[in-house]
Amino acid sequence: MLDARERLFTIANPDAPLQLFLRYLPPHVESQSNGIVLYVHGATFPSALSVAHRFDGRSWRDELVAAGFHVWGLDFQGFGLSERYQEMSEPADGHAPLGRAPEASRQIEAAARFILSHHQRASLNIIAHSWGSLATGLFAGRCPDMVRRLVFFGPITRRTGSDAPLIPAWSVVSLQEQWDRFICDVPPNKAAVLRRDHFDDWGPLYLATDGESAARTPPSVKIPNGPLADIQASWSGNLAYDPASISSPVAIIRGEWDSLCLDTDARWLFDTLVNSPVKRDIKISRATHLMHLEESRYALYREAEAFLLERDNEGV
Repeated sequence: MLDARERLFTIANPDAPLQLFLRYLPPHVESQSNGIVLYVHGATFPSALSVAHRFDGRSWRDELVAAGFHVWGLDFQGFGLSERYQEMSEPADGHAPLGRAPEASRQIEAAARFILSHHQRASLNIIAHSWGSLATGLFAGRCPDMVRRLVFFGPITRRTGSDAPLIPAWSVVSLQEQWDRFICDVPPNKAAVLRRDHFDDWGPLYLATDGESAARTPPSVKIPNGPLADIQASWSGNLAYDPASISSPVAIIRGEWDSLCLDTDARWLFDTLVNSPVKRDIKISRATHLMHLEESRYALYREAEAFLLERDNEGV
């Protein structure tokens, strides 16, 4: 438990006899709520290491709660405190990639229905990172009445490339691989945007999300490879969802140095969200794909918060 007020829940996976994990933190004054936010994580680490992780004593979730939101975090199957697929205990080459976007979208739907029933509300907001935007896009297109506003930060979009390679069911990711990935997009002549002491605090918590991590050399976390397969498919011209199916307001937030969401990617997504009544394309300076872990994270917080509170329309 990351906060004394945090409440933890498990719900059934609609596609398998497995349990999905949800964490929830209420606003400080529940009677003055500004609505619900469901956080949807990306391809390699769960809610505890993203929206709920405290840097210098303060998390993005803390900021959203202070703004009056009920904040929920979902761990996809195979991540964090959700149960692992049985196939993750078997040879990776023996199965297709686990946790593809269509299945993950149904996990989001199950979580959303549970959350809305819990609060007796009709709709919620979603903040989705990276690959999580693919599963969220599928869900939003299928269940438009359940979605109020969407924030896609560092979203994966369609590119036209070569055929996607064959990918095994799961893989393992070490701390060094995470560090290398986190810093690789910063130009060589620019100062670091992720503090090493922050990463050193984050790293052991990341390894702790997999009880078998210490038994591997080097210590590493086993994750489903469905997200990687979906990203590769997107970059081969096969995006998991049709942006035109989304009828909710959408904010695209990206970093100046985000190689996974380039200017051309964001432009394509913005232009294909033809049925979204309100769209924003926001670029944050000195930020990468992992901007929620970096020095520019408060700019991300403020932009997302303003959009969810509809302050982007104030004065209109």
